[in-house]
Amino acid sequence: RRRGVVTSSSGNHGQAVAWVGRHFGIASVVVMPESAPEVKVEGVRRYGGEVVFAGAVRSPEQQVCAEALSRERGLVFIPPFDHPDVIAGQGTVGLEILEQLPAVRTVLVPVGGGGLLSGITAALADHPEIEIVGVEPVRAAKLSRALAAGRPETLLETGGIADGLLTRAIGNLPWALISGRVRRALCVSDEEIGRAVQWLFRRQGLRVEPSGAVTVAAWLGGAVRAAGTTVAVLSGGNVDPGLFERLVTA
Repeated sequence: RRRGVVTSSSGNHGQAVAWVGRHFGIASVVVMPESAPEVKVEGVRRYGGEVVFAGAVRSPEQQVCAEALSRERGLVFIPPFDHPDVIAGQGTVGLEILEQLPAVRTVLVPVGGGGLLSGITAALADHPEIEIVGVEPVRAAKLSRALAAGRPETLLETGGIADGLLTRAIGNLPWALISGRVRRALCVSDEEIGRAVQWLFRRQGLRVEPSGAVTVAAWLGGAVRAAGTTVAVLSGGNVDPGLFERLVTA
């Protein structure tokens, strides 16, 4: 608490760190990509976090900058997904699913660095009858690549409107929890994601960011062939107002 903390994030994790920092009186610094949506930048600042810009979304520059700030200022580095405490926190989503829908048979999870997916996987470890499926943008298919290779591999570049899922590789710790348990990854296009954002808003009254809507995009696109109760995890609502307006009125 005396030293303060630093993390790298495209937005949602950074806002969480800034919120906790404000709550406990801990100075927080969030290294964000230069193209980060203004709504996420302002969210970090609103919670009292200091924003430092570096590189593109989920680029090595962000990690390097965060580590440099940690050394220079003596800050404690909080990884965005490759840490057991972060994974355990995200795993509570899996516990909520079991509590509310004990008969669930399929869980669709958005995939960035794999923290949320691995947390839910750990939470459902005693339920092999439940299929856990990762969903990712087609231009950021790092889970698909990892499943094919049998290990995490780094993509040369990623892109698309789902800015929170553009990580170039699955984290090592998430992979250790995912490997052997998650056997399927689905990829969705920007067009499919946009339609999901629109459907969620028009039909369900939900304001979901593109990164959070990929699971519904897979379902609407017919890629999900599941028997029994299916859960689609929606992992964020921090969307640029201009982009959201374009997607819901398209």
